[in-house]
Amino acid sequence: MPLRPTLSRGARFWQWGFGYGGSAGFLGGYPLLEDACGHNPFAVTSARRKIVGGRPYACEQMDDVAADSKGIVKMSEVRTAEGTTLDVGETGPGGGQTHQTHELEQFRTELTAYAYRMLGSAFEAEDAVQDAMIRAWRGLDRFEGRSALRSWMYRITTNVCLDMLKGRERRALPMDLGPAQKTAEVVLGEPLGEATWIQPIPDGRVLGGTADPAEAAVQRETVQLAFVALLQNLPPRQRVVLILREVLQWRASEVAELLDTSVASVNSALQRARATLATDGTTPEEAIAKATAGARAGSQAQDAQSESAQLLQRYLEVFENYDMEGLVALLHEDATMSMPPLDLWLSGPEEIVAWMQGPGHECAGSKLVATSANGMPAFGQYRIAPDGGYAPWSLQVLQVVDGRITEVTTFLDTPTLFPYFGLPDRLG
Repeated sequence: MPLRPTLSRGARFWQWGFGYGGSAGFLGGYPLLEDACGHNPFAVTSARRKIVGGRPYACEQMDDVAADSKGIVKMSEVRTAEGTTLDVGETGPGGGQTHQTHELEQFRTELTAYAYRMLGSAFEAEDAVQDAMIRAWRGLDRFEGRSALRSWMYRITTNVCLDMLKGRERRALPMDLGPAQKTAEVVLGEPLGEATWIQPIPDGRVLGGTADPAEAAVQRETVQLAFVALLQNLPPRQRVVLILREVLQWRASEVAELLDTSVASVNSALQRARATLATDGTTPEEAIAKATAGARAGSQAQDAQSESAQLLQRYLEVFENYDMEGLVALLHEDATMSMPPLDLWLSGPEEIVAWMQGPGHECAGSKLVATSANGMPAFGQYRIAPDGGYAPWSLQVLQVVDGRITEVTTFLDTPTLFPYFGLPDRLG
């Protein structure tokens, strides 16, 4: 959709025609360096990252066949720096009887969702959970069963996330960084670094299978881009408390035990967190409702879901036909469009159409491939390639409320995101 200039930034070259970070020294915005073991910690060994998030743990590596169908590396496939595979059978590091590996693996999806809400980064969330899994396995001989295994895993994952957040700036969406711009006045600056942005995440990484429609709705609501961005406004420990108490419905005493603090301290942190979310004059409930509106719309009755499916099919058709009149009919009057890693965002159908007919006009003739992200519909966008066929251009994540599209977040890091979402690297 957006125009992609070629920019130079010192030794880093942002070759936007192929997604940013396209130089030999960078991949998806990450520098390509060898670690102490001589491995390239950011290498992609196949269509998906075998080293979760691109970073090994103390030089622990994964075999090429280590990932499952989702690209997730299982603990039994982790290889140590010495080249040996972790023995995660019936006995743990101390030789005593322990839980089988699958008893830890059963928590991976919900822990990834928890870490994603904490960190705002898909790859960092998977890093955190993989680290927590390895720490848990190594500590199983010391697990005395005073708490449930699930609570213990959350405790370890929480500690990993808190460590990762030390000294970090919060991740955000373009709307959090400044006012909307007018297409006629837009001056494209340099893209901001990957660590600036909330990243999208595939539904399969964070949404566990559940037969309870209410629980499924909560799962979707609380991984939406806007909700995750809202959480990043909170200090890390308040973020922990709000997620565990308000999202996962833990008791205050359970959160206090996890954080080694008092119930009074937990209740105080929750009050402060809710007050922070309400600083723009809304109540905490209103702020959360606004941030999760798209997911709630997707969990309506069957007839509403059918209407939503028709809307998405219509969006695909009007976008591929570059039918601007048809697009306006699908957009809410307050619809926004943003394009990380640019800090640009536009508000209203008129500005969105002006952009698409102006700086983004070369997206005419694009093809879309449906997927899903953050509990919301999404599309991989492929633009006409100079040498024929269609090349990856962006991942569009849509928020739909009351039968209209309210947000289109267009992520431009296709070299990283398309393999992660299992999208084709090219269309014929």
